[in-house]
Amino acid sequence: MTIETLEQLLARESALVTDGIRLHAKIRPDHPALIIDEEVISYRQFDALLNQVAHTFKKNDLQVGDVVAICAATSLEYLAVFFGAIRYGAVIAPMSPSASAKALEAMMLDAAPTLTFIDTSTAPLLETMLDGHGLKTVCLDSPAQAWRHWLSDEASEYTRPAPQACDPINIIYSSGTTGVPKGIVHPVAMRWVHSSRRMTGIDCDSTLLSSTPLYSNTTLVALYAALTRGATTVVMKKFDVRSYLELAQTHKATHTMLVPVQYQRFMNFPDFDTYDLSSFRQKFCTSAPFSKALKQALIARWPGDLIETFGMTEGGGVFVLEAHKYPDKLHTVGKPSPESEMKLLDEQGNEVAPGQVGEVAGHSIAMMLGYKNQDALSKEIEWFSPEGKRFLKSGDIGKFDEDGFFVLMARRKEMIISGGFNIYPSDLEAELHQHDNVLEAAVVGMHSEEWGEIPVAFVVVNSGEHLTETDLLDWVNARLGKMQRIKKLCFLDQLPRSSIGKVLKKELHTLTNDM
Repeated sequence: MTIETLEQLLARESALVTDGIRLHAKIRPDHPALIIDEEVISYRQFDALLNQVAHTFKKNDLQVGDVVAICAATSLEYLAVFFGAIRYGAVIAPMSPSASAKALEAMMLDAAPTLTFIDTSTAPLLETMLDGHGLKTVCLDSPAQAWRHWLSDEASEYTRPAPQACDPINIIYSSGTTGVPKGIVHPVAMRWVHSSRRMTGIDCDSTLLSSTPLYSNTTLVALYAALTRGATTVVMKKFDVRSYLELAQTHKATHTMLVPVQYQRFMNFPDFDTYDLSSFRQKFCTSAPFSKALKQALIARWPGDLIETFGMTEGGGVFVLEAHKYPDKLHTVGKPSPESEMKLLDEQGNEVAPGQVGEVAGHSIAMMLGYKNQDALSKEIEWFSPEGKRFLKSGDIGKFDEDGFFVLMARRKEMIISGGFNIYPSDLEAELHQHDNVLEAAVVGMHSEEWGEIPVAFVVVNSGEHLTETDLLDWVNARLGKMQRIKKLCFLDQLPRSSIGKVLKKELHTLTNDM
C-alpha cells in the first residue's frame, strides 16, 4: 500500500487531524507526539490509543454523528477521548470544568451527549446532574479505573466513513461572558483550515508548548495544526509562569499559542530574561484585546515572530497581524488573512464607505454550521452579500486604515452611547494604558439619567505604585475628547477574567450598580 506524503495530505480539500496522526504513526512512528508530565507519547502510541477509543465506541453502539461530551482536567486520557471521537466520527463537545453548575447543566442539555467523560475533579458537580437526566458517564481517573475498564484492548487500525466537508466535527460552547453559552458547531472543513492553512509555520520539527485549557478553541486551533503536521506538543496541565519558562527552555519550544493576560504575566515576571528562549520561531496570540505596549515589550524581549490573530470562534474570517514586521501597526489587529473576505456594515446592513466605521462581517471556508438548537440566533449573525455569499457578523466595531489594517474600536454590545455620542471603550482603555503606573484597565458604560450612559473605568495599578482616583482621572481626561471623558474610576486588585483571559465586562457592569 502506498503511504501518502504530508504534502499530499495537506493538499486535500478536507481531511481530519486524525489522518495526520495516522500518517505520522506510519512515517515517523517513534517521533514524540505529546509530552505530558515528562511522559513521552510517540505518534505510534497515540495512534494506537485513538484506535482503542474508536473501537470502544463501536462496541458500545455509538452512531456516527452522536455527541460525546467531555468535562475534565487536562490529561492524556482527555486527549485520547477528544481525538478518538473524531477518528470514530462522533461529534466531540468539550466543556469547561470551571463553569457554573447552572451553565454546565444548560450545556449538557443542549448537547444531549450519548456519553460524557468526567474525572474526579468534576464528578461531584456533574454525576448527580447527569444521572438525573439519564446521561451516561465514564470517569477518566476514578479509583475504580472506570476508564481502563471501559477502554477496549483492540488497537487495530480503525477507519471511519469518509467525512463530508459540512459534517460536524466538534461543538465549542462560548464562554458565556455576554450571556448563556451557545453551542458553536464546527464542520470538518473549518477545522481542516486550522490544520492545513492557519498556522503554516508549524512543521514536523516544531515543538509546540500548550498551556491553555483543552476545552478552549484557542488551544484547539494550535493543537489541530501541530498533530496534523507531525510536531511535538508539550502539554501543561496547569499554567504557571515559572513552570512554562522551564519547560520552554528544557524542550527548546519553537511555537506557542497564548492569550494576552499570559503574555502580560511573563513581562511582569522578575526572572523572565534569565531563561533561554532562543529556540522560539513563532508566538501566537488571540482571544482578547492585545495592547500596543505589550506587543512592543514582547518583540523586544522574547525571540521569534509575534503573530496576533483576531476573529470569532464562530469563524467567518480572521485578521492577522505579523507584529514583528509592522511596528507602526501595533495599534491594529492586522489585515484579513488570505482565505478571509471582510466587509464593514452600518446598522442597516449596508457596506460603509472606505475609512468609515462599521461592524465586521466575514466570509471564509472556516465558518460554523450554526449554533446548536438555536436557529434564530444563527440567522441573527448572518449577512448575505448581493451575490448571495454568506458572511458572519462578529459584533466588532472598527475601521480600516489607509493601508488596509483594521483598527478595532469596540464590541457592538460594549459601545457606550452618551448624549447620543458613540464612545468606544478601547480608545479610553488605550489612553489609560499610556500611564506608567497603570497595569490594566477596562471601561464600561453605566446608566445615567442625564446622559443615557457614562464611561466608568476599572484600573489595576502596577505593584508597589500608588495612584489616586482624582489624579488619574485628571491625567486621562486631559488626553480625551470632551464627550469621551471618564466620569468615575475604581481601583481593583485584578480584573475579572474568564479561564482564557477575556475580561468579564458583564461583572464590571454589575460593580457599577454600587457606584
